[in-house]
Amino acid sequence: MKNLIYTRDKTSDKSFTPALRALVKRAVNETLSYEQVPHMSEVSVTFVDEEEIKRLNCEFRNRDDVTDVLSFPTLDEDSEIVPFDNEAVTIGDVIICKKRCMEQAETFGHSLEREVAYLTIHSTLHLLGYDHMVENEEKEMTEKQDIIIEKVRLI
Repeated sequence: MKNLIYTRDKTSDKSFTPALRALVKRAVNETLSYEQVPHMSEVSVTFVDEEEIKRLNCEFRNRDDVTDVLSFPTLDEDSEIVPFDNEAVTIGDVIICKKRCMEQAETFGHSLEREVAYLTIHSTLHLLGYDHMVENEEKEMTEKQDIIIEKVRLI
């Protein structure tokens, strides 16, 4: 099944390359496949500057600081998903701060590509209802991220 994955670059330098777009799509597809999502899904992933992610973080989470990634699921845990004939179910939106992503890649000693894949997988799991606020949920989410990132082959 073909998922609809939209990528946008709203950064000031517009440096979201075709290779990074393809990587984002692969990371979303691998996550949806691993989670055995039974229907065609729609996800958007947007790269933004620090100012925009800070604005969104403040508006939606009441936190006046820059973060690496935000997830905006369109469904809640209790939603029954009933797709229309051959239409994708909109799962949600992922917003990634490009500068923070680059800084974290350097801090953790891995490539920008690996950090982009990690944040995309992490956020897609959030869109599917996973969280890491308590220890057992964090462990489950981390294990899934590790498995999926291996499937994307970017360790």
